[in-house]
This record gives sequence, C-alpha cells and structure tokens, in this order.
Amino acid sequence: MDEYAAELRGGPECPADVKELRDRVAAFVRERVEPHEPVLDAGGPAARTALRTLQDEARAQGLWALAHPIALGGQGLPLRSYAQVAEAEGASDHGPAALGSASLLDVLMLSAHGSAATGPAYARRLTAGELRACYAMTEPDVPGTDPFLTATRAEQLPDGGWRITGRKWFTSGAADADLVTVLARTDGRPGDRDGLSLLVVPTALPGFRVVRELPVLGAGGQWEIALDGVVVGPDHLVGARGAALTVAAERLQLGRTLRCLRWLGQAGRAFDLLRDRAATRTRSRGRLGDLQLVQLHVFEALLSLRTTRPLVYEAVALLDAGRDAHVEVGLAKVAAARMLQQVADAAIQVHGAAGLGPDTPLPALFRTGRAARILDGPDELHITSVARRVLRG
Repeated sequence: MDEYAAELRGGPECPADVKELRDRVAAFVRERVEPHEPVLDAGGPAARTALRTLQDEARAQGLWALAHPIALGGQGLPLRSYAQVAEAEGASDHGPAALGSASLLDVLMLSAHGSAATGPAYARRLTAGELRACYAMTEPDVPGTDPFLTATRAEQLPDGGWRITGRKWFTSGAADADLVTVLARTDGRPGDRDGLSLLVVPTALPGFRVVRELPVLGAGGQWEIALDGVVVGPDHLVGARGAALTVAAERLQLGRTLRCLRWLGQAGRAFDLLRDRAATRTRSRGRLGDLQLVQLHVFEALLSLRTTRPLVYEAVALLDAGRDAHVEVGLAKVAAARMLQQVADAAIQVHGAAGLGPDTPLPALFRTGRAARILDGPDELHITSVARRVLRG
C-alpha cells in the first residue's frame, strides 16, 4: 500500500491526520503482519501465539480497535475516516484481527441490540480482544440467499430461555470463537417470512460442536458447526423476537462495505506486485513491461481500481450519514469483488509460474477475489436487488 501512490488511488482526498494514521497502519501490516502470513494461514497453536504477539504490538503502537466506540474501549474513529485505514488493514486477510478491527460488526450489533445484561459486557470484552466472535447464518442444503428457509430452531423454555437446535456452515473463525451469533427460527415454519431471531451463544456451552473445517479453494478458516440443544438465557436474544432480518440488514450493509474496503487494500497490494514485476523483470529483448500485452494488464488493472474505489466510498459516505445505501452497497460489493479477482489474475499472469507458487501472496489474493463473488451474497443476488430497486424508482 505504501507504493500504491496517492495519484493512483482515485476516490476522496485523505485528511492529513487520517493519512498519517493510515500510513502507520499500512507500515504495521506490511512489516509485521505480512511476514507472519504463512504461520497465520496454517492455523493452530502457532498461529494463535503469533496473532497474540501482533495484537500486543498493535496496542503498544496505539493502533488497536481504531473504529470501536470510545465508551467500549475503542478509539472512536468515524466511518468516513476509518474507511481509509480499513484499506490499509485489509492488505492482509489477517490485518483486521491483528489490529482489533475484526470484531467491529459484533461489537456494534451487541452494543445496539444486545440485552442490557449481556450486550455491553460482551461488546467490551470483544473490543478488548478478550473474546472472539463469529456469525452463523447459512445452513447446509439451504440456499444462503433465502434466510426464510432457515431450519435451525430456538424453542423458548418456561424460564424464558432458549434451546437451540440446528446446523450452520461456512462460519468464519468458528473453531476459535468464544461467541457465535445464530440465526434461528423462533416462530413458524421454514419458508415463513416472519419468526426469525438472533441469539448470541457462548461456544463453551454443552451442545455446541464444531463438525468440520470447510476449506475454501484449499484454504482453511471456514467451519461447519452443530447446536445440539444448546440452552441460553433469555438475555441472549439479540434484538426483538422475530426481528433478526432487521438487525442482520443493518449489520450486512456495513459488513459488505468493510469487505469492499479491505478488498481494495488487497487489490492495491496485487497491483504493486504487478507493476513491480513488469518494471523490473528483464528478458533477452528488454523489460517485461515493454510488451504491449503486459502494458494492457497494467492499464486494465489500474482502470478497475480507479473506477471501483469511488463506488465504495459513495457507500461509505451514505452509511456514515446514516442514510440507506442498499443500491450503493450492492454496486460496490459486485464491483470490488470483480476488481480484486481481475487485478490478482493480471498480476499472476505477468508473474508467470512464479505467480502460482508459494513465493508471493498472489494465490491467496486471487482465492480471496474469487470467493468474494459469493461471500455476503453472490453477485447475482446483488445485481437482482439493485436492479429491482432502480426499476421501482
């Protein structure tokens, strides 16, 4: 990101104070996080130790939980400013976790919609990095784009608590999570448009079980989980009974926008590698970058970056102002996912065989770009949703 110069970025100007912070975060990700990516990608005890070390360093440098509310122990950076930083964090998949930003969605959701007894307490501990959380919505054999078919059920008990039974999959970070927010049916039957609720579940409770890891194009981090009659108290309901989709929609708009910002950061990293390879790789007849087809890769990658970034920041501006951003978030999500895949693919092509191997981050960046077109709703969902809204006027 340090080489991805301001004149190439496009999009809004970065205020001087935010630029200084962004540059510090970019340096931390480049110098501290990226060298640890092989260990962090592998998971297990070594990864947890490395992550804790990075988190301690981030705290010592004043870079921890930048966008979390001040009242909960964060630094309160507003979204319009944090957006610039989120790009720098996102240059590595592990940047948000190392800098304490990975819990932001859960913290905001629990502080706004959690019960008085549990919401603030969980939110503070998440902000401090004492707890880790994940979000479980999709289920095996159920279309992820149709939450009304959710089969996981939460039965209310005489004391007001809930017994939760069901199975979820593609739940990010579930194996190491202390809390999981579960979408469950509290009323009606699968297919009904009402009766869905969110409940926060401590993973240490009896009946919670990690079933298996689900590698995504060969990479870990996604899990299938089972809830075999897990019982939680009445204070673990998130939001009102039956209001899950309202809470989820609020979470998803911000979550998709943050993903787009982080994908911009990763695409900037891929672009740097593309440009440097084209500029420095020599052949018997001159530089690789002297070839017009290689110049085309550079041009198309830069064009994709420059045209996508303003779309993402348009969504940021609307969300920061508290306005509806369904259309803008949908446009940004599809554009950013395609852009990351395109830029990473171009960088791999220019690197040749080296771009397919373990000596560059390009395979991981390309994998993220391809998965991005399905994560948080496939392209087709957003295309249809945006088109319908536009056609309704």
